Amino acid sequence: MSQNLKSVQEYFDEAGPTDVTSLFADWKALVDRLATRVKDRFELQRDPSTDALESFTSEAGPSGSVRAYTGPEIDWMIHSHMESAAMGFVNVHLTIWLGPQVRVPHFGMALGAFPQGWMFLDSVPRSNLITDTDSFDRYYGPLNDEWEQIQAENDFIQPFVSRSAFVRASLSPTAYCFMAPGDGRTTELVSGIAERHLDRWLQWVDEAERVPADEQAALAAQDELSRRNIAERDPANEMGERFFGTEMTQQLVRALWGGDRVLPRPHLLGDASS
Repeated sequence: MSQNLKSVQEYFDEAGPTDVTSLFADWKALVDRLATRVKDRFELQRDPSTDALESFTSEAGPSGSVRAYTGPEIDWMIHSHMESAAMGFVNVHLTIWLGPQVRVPHFGMALGAFPQGWMFLDSVPRSNLITDTDSFDRYYGPLNDEWEQIQAENDFIQPFVSRSAFVRASLSPTAYCFMAPGDGRTTELVSGIAERHLDRWLQWVDEAERVPADEQAALAAQDELSRRNIAERDPANEMGERFFGTEMTQQLVRALWGGDRVLPRPHLLGDASS
């Protein structure tokens, strides 16, 4: 079977106006629930750089919200959404970039509609897994059976393969990236995958060994560069420009990676995360 290599923009334009308000409500409720669990576990503070992005709209109707948080263990957490649900487009994010006190993979999750339901979930790598086999064996290899099972047992999902080589290069071998009908089956499947992975990820953090102090600055610099490149090179930024214009989209992208951050990064806070 041939694979459709279409962009988000192409799927959206070809479908025409499609109301996905119900799916947006499901996605937002799930992400809000997961974000609450994270806030209960970690000490977090809202970065003032995103106060102005608490609620934003365009003249054409699309709206959104971006909240960024940081704290002793979390370098940068984004809890956000951007939507024109009545027209068929939704994007909801929960991305959690850990501080350099541990080497646990970051938590990356985005849910969407254009207008099909769409899920991305990954344990964002912090090393080259070809050489760092300790990280592979701890965080990725054990997930492969579940990853295979999800693909095999749910014939209503379709892999989403980005046309961007950079996007493909950024994915781990156990990343979920698929489209599916915006119905109850998809919501149930996605909710289960996300809840299980957050449980697992929190356990990873709790059990992680501490990174030596003299290695933390380099890890923090690498993390920020990864986050910036992923945010700036996302082909779907074109949808932001379409809905909100170039200037606002550039501000939103900076918010995703922390380009305008005010609060200090965790490795600059001394030993508070120990």
